[in-house]
Parts: sequence; C-alpha cells; structure tokens
Amino acid sequence: MSSAFTKEQDDDNPRQDLPDRPVSPHRNLVTPEGLQQIDDAMTRLQADIEKATREGDNHAIALAQRDWRYWRARRASAVVVPNIADHSHVRFGHSVVVEVEGGERKTFRLVGEDEADPAKGLIPYVAPLAQALMGKSVGDKVEVAHHGAKIIEIS
Repeated sequence: MSSAFTKEQDDDNPRQDLPDRPVSPHRNLVTPEGLQQIDDAMTRLQADIEKATREGDNHAIALAQRDWRYWRARRASAVVVPNIADHSHVRFGHSVVVEVEGGERKTFRLVGEDEADPAKGLIPYVAPLAQALMGKSVGDKVEVAHHGAKIIEIS
C-alpha cells in the first residue's frame, strides 16, 4: 500500500504546532502599563507551558507556546512612550474627553493596540477615532465616521 494513503504517525513528536497569531504591521507603541502587561502575559504563559508540560497536555502546550511567541515578538518590537505631561494637544497615552452631538460625553485613552479595551475606554492609537483626535486641542471639533458621520468636540 502506498504511504500516501496512510496516516502519518507523530508519536515521536506529540507537540501540536499551531499557526502564529498575526502581528500588526503598525509600530508597536506601548504605554509603560502596556509594557508591564506584556511582561505579565509572558510570565503567565511560561508558567502555563511548564504546567501543561508536567501534565503532558500537548494541546495546552501548543496554545501557550503560540501565545508566548506572539508576546515575545510584541515585547521585542515594543516602543515605550513615556507619559507626556504636556496636555495642550492630544498625544499617545493621553485621556481625552469628547462630547458627541447631543451632548453625551465620553472619555477615551489612546493606547497601544494590545492594550486596547474599548469597553474600558481604551482605544488603540491606530483606530480612526484616535487618529482623528491626535494633535487636536480642547475646543477642536473633529468629524469621525462611526455609524454615520459625527462631529465631536474635545472638552
């Protein structure tokens, strides 16, 4: 029988390689807190790898190794942007209060892509809203296309 029709045996290498997580093509700007989050993730994943290895859980090993490779790449490319005290213009790491049409006020902080959590008001600096806000000052109006065009004012 041709070996083309038989299942390959991988008993000698039970590790299950998973494809790497995609890495953003944008500069990996991070806040000091974002760098700490990366370091914490790598520490946690190293412990996960060790635990899964002890337990012989090849799938858990593969998942943790894949994530560890992602965070290692992100750590290697991280550019820490120190907190900028000058708040005359919106910059990376700043919190911004915006007022949308209708008077609703929302606060956003412009952070690195891996730090983003829109539910907590943390938006990645590469997001359209963040890009529109960069360099603006209190009182400036910005038009942002989000569920239709909206004018927002920095307050």
